[in-house]
Amino acid sequence: MTTATDLMIVTMDVRSARPAEPGDLSLALAGAEAIDLIGAEVLTLRGDHLLPGLQPALGDGLLDEAASSLVRQEPYESIEDWLWRRGRGLSRAYLAALEKDGGITTRRRGWNPLRTTEPALVDSPARSHAADRWHAGDPVLAALAAAVGITDQPAADSLDAVSDPVVTVLAAVNDAVMELEAVRQRQAVENAAFDNVWRGE
Repeated sequence: MTTATDLMIVTMDVRSARPAEPGDLSLALAGAEAIDLIGAEVLTLRGDHLLPGLQPALGDGLLDEAASSLVRQEPYESIEDWLWRRGRGLSRAYLAALEKDGGITTRRRGWNPLRTTEPALVDSPARSHAADRWHAGDPVLAALAAAVGITDQPAADSLDAVSDPVVTVLAAVNDAVMELEAVRQRQAVENAAFDNVWRGE
């Protein structure tokens, strides 16, 4: 199982005050992929740029896709650029992969048959793996979950045993999520101002 798949499952399985925004989740999933590619020695970091290495088969379709999409010409790609490019629509891709693998089903919301359906996790090895990792307090998974707002930020010292490249990726994920939230807030203000103009306020 990959960190991105575990993160996707955790965001669906853990009770939270608010669900993860799809855009935030997509950025975090791209970060999770980068972290797993670092762990598999498919890429390394030079400063904040991703240096691709060998491209072995990783046994996961989406992670193999991520590896094959790495920029292989200098000056290579920054972590920030990777998150925005690779992250585009990535939460939908992981949701579709879980459904294809039988990890989720769809159920109707409420009693009204006209209401839309929502995805629901089923008991599966993937769900058990993610739950075990979550309850064990995996610091990387906890930091990614905190970035998308489904839990509080872990203690600073929880990442002491995590490698510097992984910490760099986690910091980039947090920065990207905050940037996206700032964009959403600006759009909300602009939309409110536009509505006020039409109402003559």
